[in-house]
Amino acid sequence: MRESHPIEQAVGTAYYVSDADGIGGQLRVKPADFRVEEIENFDPEPLDADAGAYPEILMRATLRSWDTNDFASRLSDALNASRERVSWAGTKDKHAVTTQLFSVSNGDPDAIADLDIRAAEIDVLGRTGRPISFGDLHGNRFEIRVREANADASERVGEITDDLHAFGGNEDDTAVAGIPNWFGQQRFGSRRPITHEVGLNIVRGEWREAVLSYVANPFETEPEATQAAREFVADEAASDDPDWGACLDELPGQLGYERSMVHRLAEDGASAAEDFRHALEAVPWNLQRLFVNAAQSFVFNRILSERLRRGLPFDRPVDGDVCCFVDSDAPEGLYAPDTDRLQRVSGSRVDVMERHCSRGRAFVTAPLVGTDTELADGEPGEIEREVLAEVGIEPADFDLPDDFGSTGTRRAILLRTDLRVDPETMTFEFALPSGSYATALLREYLKADPLAL
Repeated sequence: MRESHPIEQAVGTAYYVSDADGIGGQLRVKPADFRVEEIENFDPEPLDADAGAYPEILMRATLRSWDTNDFASRLSDALNASRERVSWAGTKDKHAVTTQLFSVSNGDPDAIADLDIRAAEIDVLGRTGRPISFGDLHGNRFEIRVREANADASERVGEITDDLHAFGGNEDDTAVAGIPNWFGQQRFGSRRPITHEVGLNIVRGEWREAVLSYVANPFETEPEATQAAREFVADEAASDDPDWGACLDELPGQLGYERSMVHRLAEDGASAAEDFRHALEAVPWNLQRLFVNAAQSFVFNRILSERLRRGLPFDRPVDGDVCCFVDSDAPEGLYAPDTDRLQRVSGSRVDVMERHCSRGRAFVTAPLVGTDTELADGEPGEIEREVLAEVGIEPADFDLPDDFGSTGTRRAILLRTDLRVDPETMTFEFALPSGSYATALLREYLKADPLAL
């Protein structure tokens, strides 16, 4: 089995499915090389509907080289509206051309339609009774071009695609590619993959270590000045009487979240674990939640890696697995799981669920661990318990205050998609359900440094 890049192994993604050599190349050389279009799951009312009952204006924006958060801020500024009045269904990559939904609370549809924002095309769709959110997407369609691929890339593409078709294990349509449903590198920080380390510290109740993992943990991929500032904080933290004020002076202005944490340490004195927890709470609630989510994602990736290492199937269950059924509301061609419909698999049910999985009607799952998580049985459960023991956590540890806590869920371990590849232009077209990563597929082809993805 082919081992992955060391940076990927650090976030639990230990292997490739295909042993074939990669095609090399780069993604996102130009924004148009990476196109993403949301598969919408939202029907608005007409613009002339009652504004009192439907106060949200729904719009579709096609953006070139816009970070989703930055565009939301630009949109609110252009409308002279509070940033909190702008919502969206999914965060997209900046170095891309993206088509996505936004909603504006109590917005003026004519003013929105008349906006002239750089590199943005806006189409007002109608009114809704609530802000748009993550659940309002079925998934995303991708059209991705790889540039500067190796000379033998056309041959390699065929080998890799054949391997992914075999891994998908679909009885009815052998053109469906299958890959492990990895959490992509960006989940953990592309250039500084530490969010899962912070999250694991939080779940273990190691609040001091969590702060220092985020603030005082330099990476070679950072600018030298930033590395030096983090090293200064690490040295101060190791002293008998840390000078947090001096640390604050050393941290550059662009490290806003780090400065917020250290500012609280300087104010509180950092004499107890609660002071470090208070420092972590200086960052926005969604970042607090992201830390814990990243820890869950890391454990999930580790479980998938161990399942691969042991040679257990991904396209069908073994005794002890927990399966979910397909989302019957998803559009045709989008293989989306419904993890609210779970079933334990043992005895005679193994054959039954194997047939469901082979026909694309069900998926094997693994845990995103939380307080309500019930682990699998048999060998799958053994893997889950071993990984949790290795990282030093258990489900009950997620009983944490406020935005740090999580009840957990389960996630399909196999990602299936109707994949079309043009070997002449090295263009890949496919669709994925919400929450899955295009790079989980592209990494199998490029087999490159994750930073190239």
